Amino acid sequence: MERADQPATLPSIAYNGARRVLSGNWTGSSTVPSRTLYPHQWSWDSGFIAIGLRHLSPARAQRELETLLAAQWADGRIPHIVFNPSVPLSAYFPSPDFWRSSTAGDKAGAPGGVETSGIIQPPIHALAAWLVHRADPAASVRRGFLPRVYPRLVAWQRYLTERRDLGGRGLASIVHPWESGMDNSPCWDPPLARIEPAATGSFHRADLDHGCPADRPTDLDYGRYVRLAERYRGQQYADDDGHPFAVEDPGVNALLIASEHALGDIAAVLGTDPSDHQVRAEELTTALLKRLWNADEGMFLCQDVIGGAQIHEYSAAGLLPLIVPGLPGDVAAALVRTLRGKRFGLGGTTRLAPSYDLTGHAFDPARYWRGPAWFNVNWLLERGLRRHGAHERADAIRTTVLQAAVASGFAEYVDPFSGDARGTRDFSWTAALTIDLLAEVAR
Repeated sequence: MERADQPATLPSIAYNGARRVLSGNWTGSSTVPSRTLYPHQWSWDSGFIAIGLRHLSPARAQRELETLLAAQWADGRIPHIVFNPSVPLSAYFPSPDFWRSSTAGDKAGAPGGVETSGIIQPPIHALAAWLVHRADPAASVRRGFLPRVYPRLVAWQRYLTERRDLGGRGLASIVHPWESGMDNSPCWDPPLARIEPAATGSFHRADLDHGCPADRPTDLDYGRYVRLAERYRGQQYADDDGHPFAVEDPGVNALLIASEHALGDIAAVLGTDPSDHQVRAEELTTALLKRLWNADEGMFLCQDVIGGAQIHEYSAAGLLPLIVPGLPGDVAAALVRTLRGKRFGLGGTTRLAPSYDLTGHAFDPARYWRGPAWFNVNWLLERGLRRHGAHERADAIRTTVLQAAVASGFAEYVDPFSGDARGTRDFSWTAALTIDLLAEVAR
């Protein structure tokens, strides 16, 4: 890694800029994604952030994850937001007084000492914990990091594989679009069409106070998000009362599998039998292939659990199973072809993989998750390509991510064609994953 006093090459500029962003967004116990748009702690953001922080300060990376896990519910779920009580309620919506976790979530085991949301985000956490441990195993052992987080991570994975197997076919379901992490994906349009939106005047969108409306979800979509969250709150965040929205998402389940493998690695280090995690990972992979793989399209598709059919919208989530260890070679090869084909155009028409099908009816290169390229998605794809031997293509993504991160001011996301910045700037996971890719170059 280049030091700050070395010549102003791309690596040194990227490293120093990323370190500045992470330092500026650190609160003392965790990292906010953005000081303006996202002023609290977000679940999968903290996973990606810890992956980058491990190269700067393994202890701080450990604390990032420990702070998040301290807000875990008794039923095992890790909430998608942990609210900072010093931040005004008006700074973000839905705010703590909307979710009412400590009261509405009492039966589900919401913690009483901190306010959180009631929904979840993709389970990258065990993978992050394993990578953080490996960054400095001796320091991890001294702090007792893995023994502290392992039981919580197991409880989190079991929440997903047991309470969230809503389709009864061995995969976890999301019950709100925000749980996918890809909040506004066109994949959610068909099942969302069944949802009557909350009245626009019944809530105030704080995101429009800090972001360009053209980059953000529409009021109609937001109204449906609010209605779903209100309903889940009304049933006290129980998962056995039925849901009007239930979808098996390939990205969520790919991360679930990757984290199950990571739990096996953690268990082995702790002297615990890893076989349960290994078997579960194999079972999840089998279910993913049987339930969500579409050979005709060359990618994985979301499954509408209520409608009983695959959703024929093509998002980057359908490519993320490239990160799954042991994915059949023909499936991995098909995913690489799709990534480079007309729908995603990587290496041809696009600089980075877009979040949604370039040929799709809802494609928009600027609007949230409906076309822009995201740094975390491309980081995962880089990792998946490398896992399956496509090193030159992985190197190309890595180089472009580093260039785009610097050029965009560490933007939340970018135009997939031009690389122009979209969303907020000084975004934490963009900075963190820049650090991780630079460390990979150094290795």
